[in-house]
Amino acid sequence: MAHRPLACVILAAGKGTRMKSDLPKVLHRVAGRPMVGHVLAAVKALDPDHVVVVVGPGMDSVAAAVAPYPTAVQLEQRGTADAVRAAFGLLEGFTGDVIVLYGDTPLVTPDTLRALVQARRQAADPAVVVLGMRPDDPGAYGRLILNARGGLEKIVEYLDASEQERAVGLCNAGLMAFDGARMVELIGSVGNVNAKSEYYLTDVVQIARRAGMACAVVEAAPAEVVGVNSRAELAEVERLLQRRLRKAAMDNGATLIDPDSIFLSADTRLGRDVVVGPGCFFGAGVTVGDRVEIKPYCHLEGVRIDSGAVIGPFARLRPGAEIGADAHIGNFVEVKNAVIEAGAKANHLSYIGDARVGARANIGAGTITCNYDGFTKSRTEIGAGAFIGSNSALVAPVVIGEGAIVGAGSVVTMAVEADALVVARGSQKAYAGWARRFRERKQNEKAKKA
Repeated sequence: MAHRPLACVILAAGKGTRMKSDLPKVLHRVAGRPMVGHVLAAVKALDPDHVVVVVGPGMDSVAAAVAPYPTAVQLEQRGTADAVRAAFGLLEGFTGDVIVLYGDTPLVTPDTLRALVQARRQAADPAVVVLGMRPDDPGAYGRLILNARGGLEKIVEYLDASEQERAVGLCNAGLMAFDGARMVELIGSVGNVNAKSEYYLTDVVQIARRAGMACAVVEAAPAEVVGVNSRAELAEVERLLQRRLRKAAMDNGATLIDPDSIFLSADTRLGRDVVVGPGCFFGAGVTVGDRVEIKPYCHLEGVRIDSGAVIGPFARLRPGAEIGADAHIGNFVEVKNAVIEAGAKANHLSYIGDARVGARANIGAGTITCNYDGFTKSRTEIGAGAFIGSNSALVAPVVIGEGAIVGAGSVVTMAVEADALVVARGSQKAYAGWARRFRERKQNEKAKKA
């Protein structure tokens, strides 16, 4: 079968006034990714020939977020049909199929978009295919009215619907697929004789039917087409997406001990036989290898963890952390922009920033790499098999050689050669009886005041 071109138009010009935010609505994040980013990810899976994002005036931040995809500007908010018209200049002469989506509907899946395209290409050759849903409570959704042949006859807004039409459970989910060869004419015929004087995309169905063109419906799960217009709806979409991400992780072989307490980002990747304890947070850019154990209440972002490592509990891994195979990062350990090589251990109460910890090295409790002098970040290099005693401060830039031992409580400011012992702390002095005399003096002073 010859390739039929596909274009996608994403409507993202809405101001989102109910969000009460300076941030454009479609840039609010769900699972760590802007809503419009989720829509773009679904679209990308179809490998379309063209993608156009429609924005409002001054929405440079949205244009930057969707780059390199081009944007078209809807100069005035005059309805959804007018928004699609704004994209025509970037689709001039296009006669393939066109999907119209919404940047604030981030849960739509590639499979649903493919179903829309397949329905558009069926033998009946519908000019328009509308995505429908059957919510438990149809409420004020527009109703999709089918004809005797099962084709879509019209979309009726709730306020305009008769009692019989309101009883229909099939509702409009908003997304549409068009025959590009007929789309410009259909949308160009949409008028604005209505209470808001806006151009509604839903009117194209009746326009197409009056012209004798077929229209069709594809159904999706209601949870997939939830739109966001408020902070409460944003939270609901987050809840739904987290449920989807957790299920996918478990289906792929990870164990989530308490799934509802674990936050995943859209790009989180968990390997086989990974075990994640309660209360863990995965920010953007986390990849976890097989057989890793992540104990409760860890916070990870921008991290790669190799197979067999053990993390936490209460560990924080910040961007640039690379944890090698079978390494251990323990409770209240923070790692930032550092490579922890295979088998190395930092089990307690340490900060490792801008560093490399060699294979099988051991970092004692309370150790810190002093990486910042107020102006410059510097690196610490710790060789394979080195042992860093508890409560040590390694003042970067500094190199600890392979197999070296740093005595507990040391402040290391110069390079330590391989297999050496370095002790860098003040000498210990004892004053016999001083503590007893101090207590007696304080007790006498207290007695005189009484």
